Amino acid sequence: MTLITRYKTIRNHSEKICEPLQTEDYVVQPVADVSPPKWHLGHTTWFFETMILKPFLTAYQVFDPNYNYVFNSYYESVGARVIRTDRGNLSRPTVADVYKYRAYVDEAMENFLCEEPTAEVKEILVLGLNHEQQHQELLWYDIKYILGHNPLFPAYAVENIEKNLTSENQAWLKVTAGLYEIGHQKDDFCFDNELDVHKVYLNNFEISTALVSNKEFLAFMNDGAYQDFKYWHAEAWDWVKTEGIASPMYWHYIDGEWFRYSLSGLKPIDLAEPVIHISYYEAAAFAAWKGMRLPTEFEWEIAAQKFNWGKLWEWTESAYLPYPGFSKAPGALGEYNGKFMVNQKVLRGASIATSPKHQRITYRNFFHPQLRWHYNGIRLAK
Repeated sequence: MTLITRYKTIRNHSEKICEPLQTEDYVVQPVADVSPPKWHLGHTTWFFETMILKPFLTAYQVFDPNYNYVFNSYYESVGARVIRTDRGNLSRPTVADVYKYRAYVDEAMENFLCEEPTAEVKEILVLGLNHEQQHQELLWYDIKYILGHNPLFPAYAVENIEKNLTSENQAWLKVTAGLYEIGHQKDDFCFDNELDVHKVYLNNFEISTALVSNKEFLAFMNDGAYQDFKYWHAEAWDWVKTEGIASPMYWHYIDGEWFRYSLSGLKPIDLAEPVIHISYYEAAAFAAWKGMRLPTEFEWEIAAQKFNWGKLWEWTESAYLPYPGFSKAPGALGEYNGKFMVNQKVLRGASIATSPKHQRITYRNFFHPQLRWHYNGIRLAK
């Protein structure tokens, strides 16, 4: 696939995700962690304009000088920006304006890519494409949160990614103690947080070949585990009490029956499906209730070579920290991962929302332990 074709394919996929939305859906920001879909479309466009077109295309004219302030996310070295919690206040630029912005930048990028780019530009371009694929997954999270917190529970679409949620057969995979290599070893793209390759010693352990199901998690709930402090970390117990948490996100108890909001609308819980939208706090508490634990990210990486993964991101027991030899790139691109390596937990795998060809066994996702709007689940170890 040529660079132009890959560029156009990925850019079109972002817009395809947004096709079922109404204009009003594009601008909502119910909570700080959720960005309006319009902002995602603008920010991913801003990345190509700011990181490639402005520095490398002679005489390039920016679409609108104000957009650097509007669509910069967290790049301190690129200048001032709208703070994250205010993205929902951006009624302007309009949705139509943002699509015009995308078309303008896409035309410039496609003309620019008619000639083979330098190695430096190609490296930034590949990062930008992977960056947009990350935002495509965030679009799924944020769209679901926006619609799932609408009191009418409107469906995104009848046919959607959640139809691929299925269960696996339960078994326990044994892994013997030893010294194992961790990290990305191939020549294809990876993020800087997947490097450097290094060795980790693992003790004997066993890991489940299946994700925890709704049926299993409902047993945890029915046993009163949300009301029993002994299963919870202290910080997690404070979260449960302060936020009034008593079930996974998007679960609703109606007329004596549990329902779950899905992208198809409000549906009765399917007990065979893997439980989703769980915080690390809940995943760890469930593991404690079962007398087991979550795998470390290193155990997961070694064991995942022998079981099916990819339906849901899986919480691990590992803190998000740099690998030995990790170094940040100079300039704005160095802000991509390194500065977030504190107070977060690693998730491994991929999910039904992960963009095509954006899955690999060394991928390190990371979120704060209380978050659960992303597509995640639980795999147990012992």
